Amino acid sequence: MKFPVLTLITLSAALSGAASATSYPLTLKDDLGRTVTVKAEPRRIVSMLPSTSETLCAIAACEKLVGVDTYSDFPQQVTKLPKMGGLYDPNIEAIIAQKPDLVLVSKYGKLEGPLTQAGITVVAVNPETYDEVFSKTLTLGRVVNREAQAKALVTRMRSDIARVEILTRNVVRKPTAYLEIDPTPYSVGPNSFMGVLLTKAGARNIIPASMGDFPKVDPEFIVKANPQLILGVDAKTAGARPGWNSIGALKTGRVVSIPTELNTMLGRPGPRLPQALRGLAKIVHPDLFK
Repeated sequence: MKFPVLTLITLSAALSGAASATSYPLTLKDDLGRTVTVKAEPRRIVSMLPSTSETLCAIAACEKLVGVDTYSDFPQQVTKLPKMGGLYDPNIEAIIAQKPDLVLVSKYGKLEGPLTQAGITVVAVNPETYDEVFSKTLTLGRVVNREAQAKALVTRMRSDIARVEILTRNVVRKPTAYLEIDPTPYSVGPNSFMGVLLTKAGARNIIPASMGDFPKVDPEFIVKANPQLILGVDAKTAGARPGWNSIGALKTGRVVSIPTELNTMLGRPGPRLPQALRGLAKIVHPDLFK
């Protein structure tokens, strides 16, 4: 029996989608170490992390969102959704009022307790390392029945990142760098997703892995490490800190306050990781992107 080519293509696509559809009930271990069962495909989701909100929209699940945290602001669609508060000041009543069948949370903030008691399914998805950005994207895809879209997103992200790496991998001079994410100061270790991006951007992180992924750093350590590039703080602020004027980066003017939009992308372990890498690489090696 012969079938028109279009029919075969349509059938193939349908079978592919069916093969990657999530089977419910779905039981998994979340990032709080809890065994959670998602009984059916979620239709009403509250996301309490900006990176999770972005990922859901990037895997064609934006229409499932009925509420987001205060800081979710990308893509544009999520800015119109009801705000449920922040990680440490959530509006529990507002979340419950949305009648979600799934709330996605961080492993911090202790939201799972009161929401679980209210009979709501809660899953903690909290990527912190570079590889987890991809693995947790796939996890989200399974949870919300968008597995094929999640796999396609991961493939596209890895491809876009590879394009930037082609430019930075063989650079002869890779500056030692300090990336500040909070003036306390807090920085990023080489195994965190931000630390990996810094390395892929063609810099050498002065923070050793032994300090952890997002360590609070002794300012004296930074002075002694003498980085050639300082990111995330402006020159005036850095120069006012005791002993920092002796650091090479200040002497050569290589102190860069990261633009707001790029800073936001860098801080979110989500689908805009490739854009974040490209923006960071342009700062580290501007000559490669002329």
